Amino acid sequence: MIAKTLFGFEEILAKELLQLGAQNIETGVRMVSFKGDKGFMYKANLALRAALKILKPIHSFRLFNEQQLYKGIQVIDWSDYLSPDQSFVVDVTLHSDNFNHSQFVALKTKDAIVDQFREKYGRRPNIDKDFPDLRINVHIHKEQCSVALDTSGNSLHHRGYRTATNIAPINEVLAAGMLLLSGWDGQGDFLDPMCGSGTILAEAAMIACNIPANINRKEFAFEKWNDWDNDLFDKIVDSLMSKTREFHYTIKGFDKAPSAVEKAKDNIKNANLDEYVTITRDNFFDSEKETSGPLHILFNPPYGERLDIDMERFYREIGDTLKQGYPGTNAWFITANLEALKFVGLKPSRKIKLFNGKLEARLVKYEMYEGSKKAKFQEQQ
Repeated sequence: MIAKTLFGFEEILAKELLQLGAQNIETGVRMVSFKGDKGFMYKANLALRAALKILKPIHSFRLFNEQQLYKGIQVIDWSDYLSPDQSFVVDVTLHSDNFNHSQFVALKTKDAIVDQFREKYGRRPNIDKDFPDLRINVHIHKEQCSVALDTSGNSLHHRGYRTATNIAPINEVLAAGMLLLSGWDGQGDFLDPMCGSGTILAEAAMIACNIPANINRKEFAFEKWNDWDNDLFDKIVDSLMSKTREFHYTIKGFDKAPSAVEKAKDNIKNANLDEYVTITRDNFFDSEKETSGPLHILFNPPYGERLDIDMERFYREIGDTLKQGYPGTNAWFITANLEALKFVGLKPSRKIKLFNGKLEARLVKYEMYEGSKKAKFQEQQ
């Protein structure tokens, strides 16, 4: 199988797969391949935090033109996966000089499948773009075509808990991946001081309690497959839920916008996480650390893409607030405004390249010591 992910998350996804029990794990670009049985396919969809989709390859072949595409698709016995009464859709990814239009490839693939059914049964399955019984993924890279079944359906960042969003919500997989990259494991207090609609808070709580990422999701594509095994799926759910753990610290979020606070509270409640997460209306720039012991901060400040703010002043205030109010803190945030980072006035101890949508971004880490860094260094001598 292939787990698709965002740029920069390949290693953490491979680690997740290893912990889940996958075999033959290999990382690529924005993807990790692995082996597992049907139960593991269910488990991967339910539990992986950094995966966008799980694909199950069924055939691959070389091709240079549309005739070879048609023939290659026709080699597959589609009646193994579909009946003439069902529906399907074809998704295409292209990186090839021989084909430059994904719509054309999708159409040719559809023709090959439909023609096979007409010859065999005298009737054919329909196309349904919204609720197909089978999602077929065609990936052409140079002269290589691989055909896979999409086991997930909608992207796995649709966790099922977020009904309300604000103007610049962060993708759930991006939020979870950043948390994993930052080393968040639930062994301490957590704060998102610009929490928006609460996505980072929800993902942080699920990691802390080891709750499967997609437990709130309404459906997966494999539930419509001919070999769908409801009993096996229920067993996998029970087994994953038996591994959840107690959480003995605090997870807190603030936002200064009343509407964001309401939305975040709704989303946290939908995810059944309200016993772990507290959300209040506060301005980070007027705040200071409320807990003793180490604090883990992760947030997604505005970049100036959709919100009109004075970037220079805003990022300087982030640095000042961390310096003055948050000793003993590991503070992480993501920004696509690479210029604005200069104004924070602190030296990041880590910088990781990621993408937020199409925007190139950096996930940065600032280590705020108790007392001064110099004193800290002298203690260690």
